[in-house]
Amino acid sequence: MIDLNFALPVALGIGLAAATGFRVFLPLLIMSIAANAGYLPLSDGFSWLSTSGALIMLVVAALVEIIAYYIPGVDNLLDSLATPGAIVAGIAVSAAVMTDMPPMVKWTLAIIAGGGTAALTQGATAVIRAHSSIFTAGLGNPVVATVEFLGALLVSLLALLAPFIALTFVVVLFLLTIRMAIKIKRPDKPPIA
Repeated sequence: MIDLNFALPVALGIGLAAATGFRVFLPLLIMSIAANAGYLPLSDGFSWLSTSGALIMLVVAALVEIIAYYIPGVDNLLDSLATPGAIVAGIAVSAAVMTDMPPMVKWTLAIIAGGGTAALTQGATAVIRAHSSIFTAGLGNPVVATVEFLGALLVSLLALLAPFIALTFVVVLFLLTIRMAIKIKRPDKPPIA
């Protein structure tokens, strides 16, 4: 039997962590809005996310991040900076929603599952943007930026509204990423004549 008091916050944390791999600040903003509305309980030490100051700061940060990804050249620079930021944000959002857990369990899950999920999502988006930059001379990057923005928004909302569906989405994303990595690493072999 699955303990929902344990599984639900873990699924929520992993879903939000995946969203930070698309955009670092948008999932935090959505968490802040949900916490301010009283919808999302937060762990001790993360109550600052439910303050007006945090909400204003996250609105500004999310807007700047979203706009910056539409500026040619800046988008690729942001990918290199966003990777460590996404990992830290993935750990933070996971730990913030894993309420009523022993600290050792919470932080272990937050670091491994939250940080790992954010790193994988961010890594996949960085590879996609790099390929877009090479194959379209950067002209396809605004499309990639839009898909990433929508991914961050949808995964964040899905994690809040249906955490287990968000977790399923993350697993499918992982499988697709592994498949893509294998395909990139091992190109199709020409037929033997």
